[in-house]
Amino acid sequence: MKLQQLRYVWEIARNDLNISQTANSLHTSQPGISKQIRALEDELGVEIFTRRGKHLSRITTAGEAILQTAGEIIHKIDSIRSLADEYRDQTQGSLSVATTHTQCRYVLPPVISQFIEKFPNVSLQMHQGTPKQIAASAVDGVADFAIATEALELYRDLVMMPCYRWNRAILLPKSHPLCEVSKLSLRQIAEFPIVTYTFGFTGRSKLDEAFKAQGLQPQVVFTAADADVIKTYVRLGLGIGIVAKMAHDPVVDADLVAVDASHLFEASITKIGFRRGTFLRSYMFDFMEIFAPHLSKDLVLAVTATASNAEAELLFAEIELPRR
Repeated sequence: MKLQQLRYVWEIARNDLNISQTANSLHTSQPGISKQIRALEDELGVEIFTRRGKHLSRITTAGEAILQTAGEIIHKIDSIRSLADEYRDQTQGSLSVATTHTQCRYVLPPVISQFIEKFPNVSLQMHQGTPKQIAASAVDGVADFAIATEALELYRDLVMMPCYRWNRAILLPKSHPLCEVSKLSLRQIAEFPIVTYTFGFTGRSKLDEAFKAQGLQPQVVFTAADADVIKTYVRLGLGIGIVAKMAHDPVVDADLVAVDASHLFEASITKIGFRRGTFLRSYMFDFMEIFAPHLSKDLVLAVTATASNAEAELLFAEIELPRR
């Protein structure tokens, strides 16, 4: 059994069983990959994939178990390479972060600026996606870090750490009648069309829960994953906007009235996650601490030593998270 064979089957699974696409991504030939897969299956005595003609159609039950272990082996090999890089040069390397538009646009710019200034020779890649895609990127090793508010708890393979609390703002055109209300209620908001986040993005679940708890049915007429898109349609008069408070820029959005909605919705917590067992290079610790100052190297190491995320949460019980 060769490591190369394990990487081939792992990459094929990640490429939706497309051998041609896998060959292109690995800079090798399609027949060569097919031959190596057959050789691995012959050696193991089981089929990893079922076939329809020349094409792979699905992963077998045995294949699922083999792929899981193969992924763990490949991840450990990558960690060994990172470990060698760490001792060779602690100021060079790469860092990949998967996150949402809101984080990338409104939270991370000063973090990235400070990080690049400290580590100019580290190549930084940002990947945007849905919270589930973000978490999956970290689980699969595509991204070093996943930063999101929703869905990270679905992935037990991720070590998750809370970074900060945030809440929402109601965005209104200056001529809107709710601008005259001193303290908005959910019932008043529910009387108007609402423009907000797509479900699964940026704490949308907390918003839905708040209305449901009061027996209200909000008139959500338009949803988007991007706060800038939401603001555009608020300006067009499609409805009132409900966005993350940090997504409102008093200068850029001076034509809109932002009303704090912290009294209406439960605060959400943004977390950073990475795959359990990941080798963390020194600049990765720095990135986490710049992003969330309470995440010191000692605390992160203590978290990685825990057996579960429930146990890890106890380490943050006495820590007051920053608010945005």
